[in-house]
Amino acid sequence: MYTINDLYDLDHTLAKEWMEQYTYPWEMLKDIKTMILELGPTLEDYEEISPNVWVHPSAAIAPTAYLGAPCIIGANTEIRHCAFIRGSALVGENCVVGNSVELKNVILFDHVQTPHYNYVGDSILGYCSHMGAGSITSNVKSDKTLVVVKNGAEQIETGLKKFGAMLGDHVEVGCNSVLNPGTIIGRDTNVYPLSRVRGQVPAHSIYKNEQEMVVKEK
Repeated sequence: MYTINDLYDLDHTLAKEWMEQYTYPWEMLKDIKTMILELGPTLEDYEEISPNVWVHPSAAIAPTAYLGAPCIIGANTEIRHCAFIRGSALVGENCVVGNSVELKNVILFDHVQTPHYNYVGDSILGYCSHMGAGSITSNVKSDKTLVVVKNGAEQIETGLKKFGAMLGDHVEVGCNSVLNPGTIIGRDTNVYPLSRVRGQVPAHSIYKNEQEMVVKEK
């Protein structure tokens, strides 16, 4: 449930070679900046529009959007009005980063949508995942202690103070939901709007609330 292979099809991200070195996806968070700085200069079809900011010519960047270094913006991706990319962001192909969305230390696989008022920090969003309007990843615990990945009685120490959420491929997060630090959502899972999600949500399920998660009907 927790591993990179459980959550992601790595053929849908430029981060494939880096992520293959790890077992758990959150192990990649500390290396996103270094990866982008190494990867950017090797991208033949991309333009370095400012120092350490590489954008594919087919991407549509609103004039009011801010692209902080280092970052990579993939082909046919749309960065909309007042989007704020703080840096250390790898945004894949055919993505949408919408109005007033903030990204920081993230990997967005291809075809990811964060279209309306989302905060995504210290997180990895899998292929074709979607954040509903106003949904966010909370990346620091209120007591500022290190984040632990929890699945019932099982706990995995991450050693990270900042860790948002890991969304598997084809995850749908409902509007105005909060994904608490260390949340892991399995592939092909739907989260109801207004949810407060914590811990691990199984693949191929529907998250209604903490006490009610049902398996999707095939």
